[in-house]
Amino acid sequence: MENSEQTWGITPPISSALPTAAETHSTHLLLEELRRQNTFESANETKKRERVLADLQRIADEFVRRVAREKEPQNEVLIRDARGEVFTYGSYCLGVYGPGSDIDTLVTAPRYVTRDDYFKHFPSLLQEMAPKGAVTDLTAVEDAFVPIIKFEYWGISIDLIFSRIATLKQFPPHGQLNLTNNEYLRGLDDRELRSLNGTRVTREILNLVPEQSTFRLALRAIKLWAQRRAIYANIIGFPGGVVWAMMVARVCQLYPKAASGTIVTKFFQIMKSWHWPQPVQLKRMDEGPLNVRVWNPKIYKSDSYHLMPVITPAYPQMCATFNITQSTMAIIQRELERGFDLTNKIRDGKLEWKDLFVKHTFFTADHRYYLAVIATSTTKESHKIWSGFVESKVRVLVGEIERIPSIAIARPFNKGYERVHRVKNDQETEEVQNGSLAYRIQDDDSEDDSKVHKENGVEPKTEVKAENGEPSNPDIKSDSENQNADIENIPEVPSLGTKIYTTTHYVGLELAEGAKSLDLSFQVNAFKTMCAQWEKYQANLNYLSIQTVKNTNLPDDVFEAGEVKPTRPLKKTAALKRNASSEDNARPAKRPQPSALQTSAAAAG
Repeated sequence: MENSEQTWGITPPISSALPTAAETHSTHLLLEELRRQNTFESANETKKRERVLADLQRIADEFVRRVAREKEPQNEVLIRDARGEVFTYGSYCLGVYGPGSDIDTLVTAPRYVTRDDYFKHFPSLLQEMAPKGAVTDLTAVEDAFVPIIKFEYWGISIDLIFSRIATLKQFPPHGQLNLTNNEYLRGLDDRELRSLNGTRVTREILNLVPEQSTFRLALRAIKLWAQRRAIYANIIGFPGGVVWAMMVARVCQLYPKAASGTIVTKFFQIMKSWHWPQPVQLKRMDEGPLNVRVWNPKIYKSDSYHLMPVITPAYPQMCATFNITQSTMAIIQRELERGFDLTNKIRDGKLEWKDLFVKHTFFTADHRYYLAVIATSTTKESHKIWSGFVESKVRVLVGEIERIPSIAIARPFNKGYERVHRVKNDQETEEVQNGSLAYRIQDDDSEDDSKVHKENGVEPKTEVKAENGEPSNPDIKSDSENQNADIENIPEVPSLGTKIYTTTHYVGLELAEGAKSLDLSFQVNAFKTMCAQWEKYQANLNYLSIQTVKNTNLPDDVFEAGEVKPTRPLKKTAALKRNASSEDNARPAKRPQPSALQTSAAAAG
C-alpha cells in the first residue's frame, strides 16, 4: 500500500481527503448511469476478447519460430525458445473499453525479426492458424506512419502493429518483458519507437495514478461525455482517448483519495481554469538513452506553438495535442465550462448524471452554415487510402479558415460520413462529386435500384447571414468563380461506371460579429492543391470538392432518431402584415442577392 505522504505527479495534492458519504453515493449513481448508457460490455464479450488475444499470442510465437528457422536453421536452442510477446494499449489496456471497442495490439519480437518479416509472414499466418472464418477484412499498410495490419477477429476490430527489441536475441518467459524499461529503445528506428510508444504510455499512465479503479470509472465518464459532445478525435483536432486519459490521471494525482464521481467534478473545475499553454504532465521529464528529440518549448520553437500541451509520460516525451487549433481549443473550453456548470448542479442534487451525457447539437442547432469536404473515389480500395489522407488534413483547412477575420470559429465534426452512390453517366458522376446525394444507395452490397435516395444535401448557392440574424451580403467566393486561373488544373471527369464512394467531413462556421464578407477561395484552393500534391493522389481515381451546406439542407443521415432537422422559418402571411402595428410594419431593406460559397466541384489541385 502506498505511503499516505506520497506525492503523485509533479506537485503536491490539492486535497487528500477521503470521500464523504454523499460523494460515495454520487459515485454509485454515476456507475449506475454508465451502465444504463451501455458503456460496459458483457462478461461473455470480455472473455471473447481474451480468447482473441490468446490466439494472437499463439500466432506471434509461431511467427517468431518460423523466422528463427528461416534465418538460423541449425540453432535448435534459438528455435526451441523462440517466442514473441503481445501487448495491448489504448482503451483495452486502460480497462475502459466497451461494446464495439477495437483492441489496439502490439507484437514484439527478438532482434533478428524485422518489420519486413512481419509483413511477409504474419498476414498469412493469421489466415492459416485462426479458426476458419475468424479473420476478415485483413489489410496490411506497410508504409503508414506507424506500419499496421488491420483486421477483424470474430467481429472484433484489431489494429496490430510491430516492433523488434534490438537488445534481446531471446525473450524471457511470457509476462516478464517490461516495455517501460528505456533500455529496450536502443537500436530501434523511428517507426519501431512509435510502435512501442502506445504501450509504454498506457502502462505509465496506469502506474502514475493513485487508485486505478477510481481512475477507470472517472475516465469512462469523461470519454462518454467527450464522445457525446463530439470533441473526441485526435486526427480532426480534438483530444483522443490517450489525451483524455492523461488529463483525468492528472486530476486523480491532485485528489489521490477522492471517489470517481468527485474526480469527474474536479476534472471540469481544474481543466476549465487550466493556464494554457502550461503543460499537463504526469511526471517530470526523463533522461533517456537515446539522442532523440523530447518536448521542450525552450529549445524547440515549434513546441512553443502548441495551444493545449498534454505531454506523454513515457520517454521520449512528446506533446499528444499538437493537432489542436484555435477553433477546437475554443470548443473544448466551451464544453469544459458547460461540464463544470452541470457537475456543480449534479453535486447539489439539481440535475442527474444523465444530464452530463446529453448529445451535442452540432447539426441540429449550433450552426447555420457548414463546409462539406467531400473526398470521392472510383474504387473501394482507393477510397480507403484517399479518404484517410483527406481526413488527416481537415485540421489544416480549419487552421487556415480560422485565421480569416470574418470567421469566429471553424468547428470540424469529429467523424466523416461514408456514402456509396450509383451513377449512370458522367453528368451524374459530376453531381455526386460536387455533393449531390440524389444517387446514393444504402450500402455497398446493395444492387437494388429502388434503394437509391432522392436526397439533396448541398445547396450550391446560399445567402450567408451574420450571427445576429441580420441579413448581410458576404462575398463568399469560390474557385469556380475564377476558373480562368484554375481551369487547366481541372482533370477531365472520367466515366466512373456504376459506383462512387464518398466520405464527407463537415465544418461548422461561426461568423465573427459584424462580418459583412467572406471569401474562402484562397484557403479552399490552397487546400485542394496540397491534397493533389500528395504522392498517392491519382487524378483518375480520386477527387476532392468543398461545398457550402445550409443547415436546412443537411442530409438526413447526419440526424439520429428523435432529432429535429432545422427548417426554414415560415414567411409572415399578408394578413399578419396588415394587422401588424405601424412600428412593426416598417418597410424592410431590399433583400441582398445571395452570394454563394461555391467551393467548387473542381478536382483537388
